[in-house]
Amino acid sequence: MNTRFAIASDLHIALPETIPDIPNRFHLTQFSISAFNKVLSHLSNLNIDFLLLPGDLTQDGEPQNHQWLQEKLNSLPYPVYVIPGNHDIPTIEGTQTKTGYHQFPKYYQNQGYKEYTDTLDYTCEVAPNVQLIALNSTQFDKNGEQQGQLIPSQLEWLTKILPTLTKKNILVMIHHNIIEHLPRQSKHPLGRQYMLDNAPELLKILKKHQVKVIFTGHLHIQDVSQFKDIYEVTTGSLITYPSPYRILELNTDKNGKNQIEIVSHQVSSLPDKEDYGEFCREWLGDHSFPFLMKLLTSQPINIKEAQAAQYVQQMRYFWADIAKGDSQFNFPSLPPLVNYYFRKFGVKEIKGVPQKIDNNTTIKL
Repeated sequence: MNTRFAIASDLHIALPETIPDIPNRFHLTQFSISAFNKVLSHLSNLNIDFLLLPGDLTQDGEPQNHQWLQEKLNSLPYPVYVIPGNHDIPTIEGTQTKTGYHQFPKYYQNQGYKEYTDTLDYTCEVAPNVQLIALNSTQFDKNGEQQGQLIPSQLEWLTKILPTLTKKNILVMIHHNIIEHLPRQSKHPLGRQYMLDNAPELLKILKKHQVKVIFTGHLHIQDVSQFKDIYEVTTGSLITYPSPYRILELNTDKNGKNQIEIVSHQVSSLPDKEDYGEFCREWLGDHSFPFLMKLLTSQPINIKEAQAAQYVQQMRYFWADIAKGDSQFNFPSLPPLVNYYFRKFGVKEIKGVPQKIDNNTTIKL
């Protein structure tokens, strides 16, 4: 077995005429098309079998951005499989400027949506003996508010599908995180919005049927996390430092066991922005103040604003270093307990050796 595929997440594709003129706009969507084209140029030389795009394909679900991406994906020489993210279907019914829930599949019939469920899930064989299960985690409550969850009918569909795939290598793709990538992510007010509300239910089903790997996006960071023998690989955004994407090979090791080898790459320069990588890092630093203040003044740290403001500057690149993965943290001028808390955001150490697996690693199946 030797299947090569790629992952690029949270593209946030935005044509120039769709980008709002807002001075403090956080996302660098003006580079979304050139960054994606740079990735596609690299992939064109690699003879990949398919490409996965785990959600947030567009800036904010604009029909013209979905249309642009549809045409681009249809022109590629290899299959592409997509799922919607929260930005792709911002409303249920849709408007002239926003794509609705059931309008999404019409753009991506060649990217997995020839046959799909009412909840926008599908499954298909993407390579010999390799089955993709694509789950839509962007749902809506009775008031029309977005929720990151799988509703009961989706879990029922999954429990019927999985027993029929016992001889396949299963890849699950979903937008929201299922396994925590940050300390106590599911409990923290800043972190839990990126997690599936009913993640434990999904994990229970996947573990029962020996599914070993999940691919997600949404959080805009590079990280590989593990729950028992299930791995979740989340991939950062092309419009957020370090603008990463991954090349993966599903093959067989010397003992005849299946494995996935992961190698990560970064978009560090663009035709229209030669210093793109460094620019993105500085952009995150420039926009980190509100996030850091909220992090320092909320649970479990709970320090006063005046004190928090003293620490923010020395933590300027904290989120950028989380986003690039495989980072270690130490802020010795912070109070010891506060420093201890932030050190937990870094890579784990075993006998003093950092276990760097967020960008390049091998997952045994």
